[in-house]
Amino acid sequence: MQDHGMQEYITQAEQDLLHAYNRYQIVFDRGEGVYLYDKEGKRYLDFFSGIAVNALGYHYKDFDAALKGQVDKLLHISNYFYNEPAVSAAAKLKKASGMDRVFFTNSGAEAIEGALKAARKYAYTKSERADSQAGGHSGNYTGDRGESKTGGEIIAMNHSFHGRTMGALSVTGNPHYREAFEPLVGAVRFADMNDFDSVLEQVTEKTCAILFETVQGEGGIYPAKKEFMEQVKALCEERDILLILDEIQCGMGRTGKMFAWQHYGIKPDIMACAKAVGGGVPVGAFLMTERVAEKSLAAGDHGTTYGGNPFACAAVSKMLDLFEENDIIGHVQEIAPYLEEQLDKLVAEFDFILARRGLGLMQGLECSVPVGPVIGRCLEKGLVLINAGSNILRFVPPLVITREHVDEMVRILREALLE
Repeated sequence: MQDHGMQEYITQAEQDLLHAYNRYQIVFDRGEGVYLYDKEGKRYLDFFSGIAVNALGYHYKDFDAALKGQVDKLLHISNYFYNEPAVSAAAKLKKASGMDRVFFTNSGAEAIEGALKAARKYAYTKSERADSQAGGHSGNYTGDRGESKTGGEIIAMNHSFHGRTMGALSVTGNPHYREAFEPLVGAVRFADMNDFDSVLEQVTEKTCAILFETVQGEGGIYPAKKEFMEQVKALCEERDILLILDEIQCGMGRTGKMFAWQHYGIKPDIMACAKAVGGGVPVGAFLMTERVAEKSLAAGDHGTTYGGNPFACAAVSKMLDLFEENDIIGHVQEIAPYLEEQLDKLVAEFDFILARRGLGLMQGLECSVPVGPVIGRCLEKGLVLINAGSNILRFVPPLVITREHVDEMVRILREALLE
């Protein structure tokens, strides 16, 4: 396509692309550091980072070089064969997480799908083993409403978000996202985040897993409370229920630990990650303990054409190297308190800002008014922000921001709030 002005690209896009997004009227062309530039050369400070994806910002020299090097070697080979970047990336991801087995996917939603399948296969294996010991055969019968007869019920949280595919949507606790696509995957029950009694009310003898985001993102930037984490973990251990943690947005150093659950010392049985793990290359993963791996997905149970290909895994491998070499997590721990301090000043200054919530560089300002107009004004002034629900400003900048970037963000945001 010939290089035209932004409006011509926008017009062409509206003619050709499915209108599944209400996009802002900007065509971004390139990035440098923590700044984006549109097709007309205007600069924007990025406190959105592609929804918490671009952890190292843009045009990070060593990361770019690793990707270019892999392009010259091998892009794709299929999972019928081994490839070195996948082996390397898996070993580093295991070390960073303390988990035992890795399955690479193309996205966070696909990682959730795999995690759900692993949990239900674990329940199925348990049921088959118990039935065999009793001398019978239960099979894999599913009731009229999708209730698993072998113990495959999932408990998820209200106000959660896990993705747009049918399985991920089924465990997303927002009826607005689900209702147009029902019937969805069955045997899912919803409880309230940080309300252990509500979780207990949903547990049955068929419960196989409890799933939630360690820090809810789309639902309003709600971190799990330590007591809640401990109570759910104890329940899971007592009843052989699997704890699945969604670290897609809050993982990879964003909260000041490599994964947010490490703040609590509560290790999941299965974990989903994506977004920043590939630094902008579409890749995700679900990880599990050896105990789960031994009794869940076996050869032929799950697969993906592109997941774990050399290019995507070269990105994961290099991201993990750069995190360690440049102490990215240490930097987050240093800069996050300053961001919190400056956001708290805004809470004190504006009576329509009700509260700040978050961990590390995953923060939200809850407002008593819709935040859409504020985001629009910030864009006009050269600042990229996003919402989390209609009344919450979400801050998920690249992890390499400095105090100067925080000051610039606050200056622009204050101007927009005053207007």
